[in-house]
Amino acid sequence: MRVCLVLFCCLLAGSALAEDVSILDCGAVPDGMTLATPAIQKAIDRCAAAGGGTVTVPAGRFLTHTVFLKSNVNLHLGQGAVLLGSTDPKAFTQAVVYANGIENASITGPGTIDGQGFKKYYPPKGPRHNDIRLFRSKRITVRDVTLVNSPSWVFRILECDTVSVRGVRIYSFANENNDGIDIDGKNITISDCIIDCDDDAVCLKSDNPSYLVENIAIANCVIASNCNAIKFGTSSRCGFRNVSIGNCVIRRPSEAAQRHWAVTIPGVTRDDTVISGLALEVVDGGAMDQIAVTNISMTGVQTPLFIRLGGRNGPGALRNVVISNITATNESLITSSITGIPGSYVENVTVRDVIFTYKGTGTLAQANALVPEKEATYPENRMFGPSLPAYGLYVRHVKNLVFENFRFNRGAPDARPAVLLDDCHNVKLIDFDVATPSNDQPLVRLIQSTNITLSGYQSLAPVARFVQVEGKASSGIKLAGNDLTGVRSVVTLGEGCEESAIKEWNNLR
Repeated sequence: MRVCLVLFCCLLAGSALAEDVSILDCGAVPDGMTLATPAIQKAIDRCAAAGGGTVTVPAGRFLTHTVFLKSNVNLHLGQGAVLLGSTDPKAFTQAVVYANGIENASITGPGTIDGQGFKKYYPPKGPRHNDIRLFRSKRITVRDVTLVNSPSWVFRILECDTVSVRGVRIYSFANENNDGIDIDGKNITISDCIIDCDDDAVCLKSDNPSYLVENIAIANCVIASNCNAIKFGTSSRCGFRNVSIGNCVIRRPSEAAQRHWAVTIPGVTRDDTVISGLALEVVDGGAMDQIAVTNISMTGVQTPLFIRLGGRNGPGALRNVVISNITATNESLITSSITGIPGSYVENVTVRDVIFTYKGTGTLAQANALVPEKEATYPENRMFGPSLPAYGLYVRHVKNLVFENFRFNRGAPDARPAVLLDDCHNVKLIDFDVATPSNDQPLVRLIQSTNITLSGYQSLAPVARFVQVEGKASSGIKLAGNDLTGVRSVVTLGEGCEESAIKEWNNLR
């Protein structure tokens, strides 16, 4: 009984220490012109000294430099409240709201943080700041706030553990480098957010070669970007592990004034297009492992799927990825691709249950074009050029790939094969129906590839050629369980390829 009484008294004392403070009580003026930073920081410090509490920002516009969030403090922006970043870029330390090495804190809405963008200062005359920056902090919640007009990445999470982001709205086109949420931490959930920005919308980064980004869940978001919608990289120095992404919608960005894709990329007819819906990139020597992506719908994208293992800063690894239930409509000649580099293979990737509708209009010259390796080039969908030699899927330097239950539609005739595999090994293309290429091109083109299985193909449309096999290293090609009744020529052997490359042929004619 005595112990219980002591504990009760301690809890009572702790709750008595916490307090709620309005920034008005500390001298803030809601006119958008009087600097409110001293008042906001005073309120935060007062709550922190009392053991925690809530700092309320009421309706009004409050001009501020950086405010430093403290442990056990909830910074609450009420309805109609706006934290307005100063127009002096030199007035900031990293962000409008900065959390550095704190615990058990939160930023909640429904108010707004407006970084004011510094659009007229681009390139800026001082450091470019975020709207929110969390650094080496633990157990942080950000909920229901609106973030607009950041001069740089809007919301940066760096080396943090246990962060919950929910119901956040981001709208930022003030500068070209306006990422939405950049994630570099552990045990992080992002859900129910609406993100509309100029640069990468949801981006996982790995800046510290000794800090693995892991245990990340992203769900139920509406995402728009002039760059990549959901991206891993480019920074990938340590890597990413155990990441789940699901139930998201990707759409066109609301603005595209600073992008000119219709001019700079042949085949793209609108500026307001997403570069890649899903971009999984490892180019800095790190490793990507155990990634699951499911239930994604995309419109207005140049490339639905871009997976790249490169060698910009040393060899890395990209393996154990499952992608499922994806629908996408594309607006370029840059098809979905999965590529490694010579000697470094993307491994163990499964893609299933996808419907990709492609623009079409590819030419025979584009079908026969050589694709440069570009091992150390910055990874982007257009890194190999404005088109790829397949209209649906281009794969190179990959081992252990399963592409199952997929359909590739086309909006216009296209002279490129639906699928091209180059230096690929242990690949299964299962249960597929793809639009027929024009100019008597094969549905599937195989180059220097081994142990390739094509099964479950079925289509009512007539097909000139089913598969073309090239290269003396090609072997172990298996055709099983396909309905080839509409196919005029099943197998074409290219230069250097012998009939022995076809290991099994058990199909319906």
